[in-house]
Amino acid sequence: PGDIYTDYVATRWYRAPELLVGDTQYDSSVDVWAVGCVFAELLTGQPLWPGKSDVDQLYLIIRTLGKLIPRHQSIFKSNQFFHGISIPEPEDMETLEEKFSDAYPVALNFMKGCLKMNPDDRLTCAQLLESSYFDSFQEDQMKRKARNEGRNRRRQQNQLLPLIPGSHISPTPDGRKQVLQLKFDHLPNI
Repeated sequence: PGDIYTDYVATRWYRAPELLVGDTQYDSSVDVWAVGCVFAELLTGQPLWPGKSDVDQLYLIIRTLGKLIPRHQSIFKSNQFFHGISIPEPEDMETLEEKFSDAYPVALNFMKGCLKMNPDDRLTCAQLLESSYFDSFQEDQMKRKARNEGRNRRRQQNQLLPLIPGSHISPTPDGRKQVLQLKFDHLPNI
């Protein structure tokens, strides 16, 4: 906190507005922004905002999310890199809801939690992990775990006793001897 960083830290298409305007005081919320951009790209197979320059990138973001916050507007105006340049006003807006009209509401909410213009309003990583977007994955994971535990219990019930040293014969739980077939399927045929 309080350190000054470089503003050139990510591929343009995934760079948060504060980085694009040249802010050197930012935090991990820039990574959350990038997660939102990658998430959007995973949903469609296309980059969300494929800007050709930093100003074009800002224009595309503003066209979807609205104006920059006052701090970012001020930084943009005072950044010598953008001297004499202004961001064009979008004639028409295309919100995230319009861009992703076919997306499941939980997916859209996850993305929107990442892509807030104000970095203070973006969800934290911990909040993202608690998102209802992951509920179905957690349910599937719990079902898989229960299924695997059942398989492991059955395997343990059917497990033979340890091999007698120097032998390929293992006593079975009922006292009979059983010859174990050793498999070498993983070795190449010579």
